[in-house]
Amino acid sequence: MLLSRKHRPPAPRGRLLKWAVLLAWVAITVLAVPAASSLPDVVEGKASAELPRGAQSTKVEELTPRFPGGELAPGIVVYVRSSGVTPADRAKAETDRRALAPIAARPIAPPQPSGDGKALMLNVPLPDDDTLDDKAGKLRDQSQAGAPDGLDIRLTGPAGSALDVGDAFENIDKPIFIITILVVTAVLLLTYRSPILWLLPIVNAAIALQVGNAVVYLLGKHAGLYVADGMSTILNALVFGISTDYALLLLARYREELRRHPDRHHAMAMALRHAAAPIVASAATVSLGLLCLLAADMGFNYALGPIGAIGVLAGLVVVMTLLPALLVIFGRWIFWPRIPRHGDAPPTRGAWDRVGHRIAARPRLVWIGGLAVLGALSAAAFGINTGLDRAHFLTETPGSAIGERLLAEHYPGGQGRPLQVITDEPDSRQVTTALRDAPGVARVESPQPSKDGQLTRIEVVLEDPPDSAAAKQTVRDLRQTIPDATIGASTASEIDLADAQSHDRRVVIPLVLAVVFLILIALLRALIAPILVIATVVASYFAALGASWLLFRYAFDFPALDMQVALMGFLFMVALGVDYNLFLVARVREEVGRTDHRTGVLRGLGVTGGVISSAGLVLAATFGVLGVMPVTMMVQIGVLVSLGVLLDTFFVRSVIVPALALDTGPRFWWPNHPKARRTNNGDPTPTAKVKTNTTGTH
Repeated sequence: MLLSRKHRPPAPRGRLLKWAVLLAWVAITVLAVPAASSLPDVVEGKASAELPRGAQSTKVEELTPRFPGGELAPGIVVYVRSSGVTPADRAKAETDRRALAPIAARPIAPPQPSGDGKALMLNVPLPDDDTLDDKAGKLRDQSQAGAPDGLDIRLTGPAGSALDVGDAFENIDKPIFIITILVVTAVLLLTYRSPILWLLPIVNAAIALQVGNAVVYLLGKHAGLYVADGMSTILNALVFGISTDYALLLLARYREELRRHPDRHHAMAMALRHAAAPIVASAATVSLGLLCLLAADMGFNYALGPIGAIGVLAGLVVVMTLLPALLVIFGRWIFWPRIPRHGDAPPTRGAWDRVGHRIAARPRLVWIGGLAVLGALSAAAFGINTGLDRAHFLTETPGSAIGERLLAEHYPGGQGRPLQVITDEPDSRQVTTALRDAPGVARVESPQPSKDGQLTRIEVVLEDPPDSAAAKQTVRDLRQTIPDATIGASTASEIDLADAQSHDRRVVIPLVLAVVFLILIALLRALIAPILVIATVVASYFAALGASWLLFRYAFDFPALDMQVALMGFLFMVALGVDYNLFLVARVREEVGRTDHRTGVLRGLGVTGGVISSAGLVLAATFGVLGVMPVTMMVQIGVLVSLGVLLDTFFVRSVIVPALALDTGPRFWWPNHPKARRTNNGDPTPTAKVKTNTTGTH
């Protein structure tokens, strides 16, 4: 006989809440997609936005609109014939000058011949605005059309460089996104061997990405948030990787609880109760670590902080709300063909159990040997060269770099990218004289007053190529000789960028370590464990940096590391590398609270080993996809983070950390050791089982 309504057990809130959560996310996604698709509209392409805050080169960019013609990006066309230019070559350059007049920001000067008679130079001033790429493309097309046989024509200067970068990023986001989905799908299929389950992490990651992009767009549109070129590519990798990781960890705990509880709603409640702390701590670690970039001077670094944090939090919210709702809606069959049933025995001893018992035999020897391996890899980091020149900014030598080399062969080295010197002195003759008398200066152009008459701008051409050490020394000398002037553009910008990156490494890295350390203390309620975990993650970073440099130098043939790679690599590797240690050590603490220390360490490693390894593969794959990009910096970040995540997942987290935990014993948890309680193979304590009613609640 059916129970009366009065005596029927109340339906858990989750039975109705899951549908409300699903409907809410459908509505949010519908609203987010149009905003996310508009993200390219708020990308800021001005050079001043990416330059260091407060630097002289940044001030020059900010003062430029006060001069006639506004902000300019000259496109310099160089015509070279090794046997000497001919009348036909001169006619071609003059034809281009007349044809390009409609797109120029001001009159184009006649072609300037080189001293050796083998080259001509046409300087076309283009406006540095949203039309730059389009006009630079027209400039390149016009100069290449109808060229006399044997005449080498190249576009260089700021407009040429901007065009090369635009071509590199054009239509790259969609292929990168598709490759990311395919790679993550392959890893998920190998992990779960289910034709259906893999869809849920993918769907959740895609929704998180749309929500994150939509929030970034709205803040960029209405709150002035700076969104740099290339930011969306890093955001895609970060959000997709971290959302999938969180989904894998929740799925693994949910599968465990399904074996313990007859009702899937209660199983999900218990899974969320146990998984929430490490997942939220992970999101806090990554997002707060990214927000440490707000202390950076570099514009790109500064902007990545809040944008990355938005993406991480979007992934956290989606995985902790939408994914649980979908899982309980679909039921246990979503795991088909390996469906977890209530009362099923836990999985038999696996590979990570065997690894743990081998480590336990000689833990001290294991962690000492492991650190020796990391030290050997780290040694290669001492030979790193930092700072890519423009010829290696892209993985293939861009046309603008070839043009700059041709200019340097036939004109003063800084002809393609002159310095900009701005002074507020009423009489600029003293500054002009000091510039002309300075060593390393090839030519000083006529002073140009600002529109309000309060400033004077002077263009200075250096004798040496802009990327050379001699040119950098000349700029440093000029800044000392004329301290009241503001010197920017070209070589001055390169100096300011290098100084800002050095500042950011000194400031941001200690902040990130402090944030991660405090979160570890809060989660683990211990002091020794966080110190050891932080030490292993830092050692893992330097080992990955050394190994990556060997690959860059001898496999990729990169002459140097981009200035931003070391900091970006540290940020992602430390924040993300600590994640897996959080999941491992938090589970070990839980198990130690049920049994003795040694058994808890081995059980924690055995239970989390498979899912953390899968999560590491997913994250390494998402960042590894950056390796197919044509931008050297992106390739280097992708390789460094992927290699570091794999090293941390399969060696540091799985071997060194358990060995340290076993060797230190209960002192690992000092000063707050988790109290052991008698358990039944890791299931809830006997006392808790007595309190379990027929519906499976506690």
